[in-house]
Amino acid sequence: MRGAFLLPVLGCGFALTTGCAIGKSDTFTFTADLPPGFAYQAIAVYEPAKGETCTVPGGRGTEVGFNRKWRETYQPDSEILLYRTVSGCPLTVSRIKLEITAAYGVDWGNVSADYAAVVIRDELDAPYRRTFNAVGESTFFGQCQWMFRTMGKPRIIRKLLDCKKTDAQGEVGRGRPFSAYTLDQLAGKTVRMMIKLVDEERPAIGGTWVRFPNGWKRCMGKSFEDQDAYCFGNYKDFSTFKMPDGRICTIYPGCTE
Repeated sequence: MRGAFLLPVLGCGFALTTGCAIGKSDTFTFTADLPPGFAYQAIAVYEPAKGETCTVPGGRGTEVGFNRKWRETYQPDSEILLYRTVSGCPLTVSRIKLEITAAYGVDWGNVSADYAAVVIRDELDAPYRRTFNAVGESTFFGQCQWMFRTMGKPRIIRKLLDCKKTDAQGEVGRGRPFSAYTLDQLAGKTVRMMIKLVDEERPAIGGTWVRFPNGWKRCMGKSFEDQDAYCFGNYKDFSTFKMPDGRICTIYPGCTE
């Protein structure tokens, strides 16, 4: 994810026209409660303020990144400016692009991610606008699940992260984790993304694994070199596969039967 350098922020001279008041915060906090080993990256996207006709050449400086190096330094709280000025153009934050990321192995490539978003508008119909509690927090929810498959000649296990939005009770909805607010709701507030991890993993591609009481077995397919290796009704011939840590296994996730 690409970040951008910060340029001077407009004072309240501009902000007064967009809902700022003397002494009122011009930032809000985005934070996340994630499963162990998970992190998020965020990009705050800025667009010309309402009524402005200016543009930023090439869009340079209209995006600000957070947790870009999440494997080295991760901060769950991101302080996000509501207003910025770039190339003389007054901007307001319009959305937060979020990437939910996790590693499933020690190799650098053993990482997968899925997406979430926060949308910010000048106006929103009530059904789409989230509210805040008495302490100024608003929480939206989601769940992620690991999906596994094999790739390459050794049939190495690779995992994909699949994230969906849920309600507070865990009922799964359509689409990825998402929330929406109006600009005038956010000053001094906290927006929290709460993600749970589904306990059970599942195959990423249907018809390629068979479930047994103690785990999943990989269908052989036409031969061990068959990269697709669909079962096609053959539930007797299975292949070994290679775990991310190098073990050769016959059943997932326990490795040995």
